Amino acid sequence: MPKRLRQIPPETGRFIALLAANCPKGEFIEIGTSAGYSSLWISLALKNRKDRFRTYEISPEKVALARDTFSLSGVSERIELIEGDFLQKYTGIIEIAFCFLDCEKHLYEKCFDVVAEKLVSGGMLVADNATNHFEFIKGMILKAENDQRFDCVTVPIGKGEFICRRK
Repeated sequence: MPKRLRQIPPETGRFIALLAANCPKGEFIEIGTSAGYSSLWISLALKNRKDRFRTYEISPEKVALARDTFSLSGVSERIELIEGDFLQKYTGIIEIAFCFLDCEKHLYEKCFDVVAEKLVSGGMLVADNATNHFEFIKGMILKAENDQRFDCVTVPIGKGEFICRRK
């Protein structure tokens, strides 16, 4: 078993599902799968769109849990689970419509740098833990807020969701 699972609360799941369902055409990704709970919400949002999405998880133990979660939930065919570091495995992604970022906090800024360049107009990056781990991710938040390509806001749902929408 992994040391700990970082699952979002249900209200955050509903929130990201609403956001994802209303994003433009493009790729949907998640960085930091954990046991797959947030992935279930995103797959639910994409069900009517007939879209699939990719989720990246670096921990082999969490990958195994997520595979079980997806299998038991009957969503395996809609989710591509990629084992490994997003920063090494993201090649081939061209146009991102939605990204849910919930990985190790020291990686947020590097992940933002990659995703920001690939977000389509109207596309969103949603970063979890914006209030409870603000000190660890404030570099990314400040970078995004000062980037004229984005509209940004922190929403006080769950542990705080920082949203960047490409203009």
